[in-house]
Amino acid sequence: GRGGFGGGRGRGGGFRGNQSGKNVMVEPHRHEGVFICRGKEDALVTKNLVPGESVYGEKRVSISEGDDKIEYRAWNPFRSKLAAAILGGVDQIHIKPGAKVLYLGAASGTTVSHVSDIVGPDGLVYAVEFSHRSGRDLINLAKKRTNIIPVIEDARHPHKYRMLIAMVDVIFADVAQPDQTRIVALNAHTFLRNGGHFVISIKANCIDSTASAEAVFASEVKKMQQENMKPQEQLTLEPYERDH
Repeated sequence: GRGGFGGGRGRGGGFRGNQSGKNVMVEPHRHEGVFICRGKEDALVTKNLVPGESVYGEKRVSISEGDDKIEYRAWNPFRSKLAAAILGGVDQIHIKPGAKVLYLGAASGTTVSHVSDIVGPDGLVYAVEFSHRSGRDLINLAKKRTNIIPVIEDARHPHKYRMLIAMVDVIFADVAQPDQTRIVALNAHTFLRNGGHFVISIKANCIDSTASAEAVFASEVKKMQQENMKPQEQLTLEPYERDH
């Protein structure tokens, strides 16, 4: 991974300080279900739902808590918009243990796997991805992580998968399409419970490559408001992503 302490493509071994991770401490982040691993360098981590398995070559660390060993996975902000937002100080992610999440633009499931860690065995992640190639990775991920339900469909047509999905607490979107706000609105009208929340990652360049990023963000916020969506906060994903 570029920077961060991601990467670690090796054989997926953990970075166990010394076998039991004694020089390493894990403490809860203020976002429930997210943790910070304090060591030589601090890292964002999530509690591994499937101990012993890395999803995309990320490092793992085992911490002894009493007689139990708990394994955490490093969450690289250069490879995940949600991790970038958390490290950037986003106020609320609305994704927490037990939550039901509709994830639009799941790709191969890098971030989805961490959302699966956060919501845990009592939560669910409906992962929508149109590309069959990424979809294969998602389906394989879901075989091990039973809280992920892969939906290989176009997020522009929620009616096509409405029989697969119950009402959700949160919609997370990273679809990088010019009509992304409309796509999220369609899904929100279909699946988001009253009082539910949405989190959208916007790549200015994908919406309008001729306008300044600031202008694009402002115009997307207007579109959201027209759709009766009420954005509560906005933040940049710098230095992890440009013009997001």
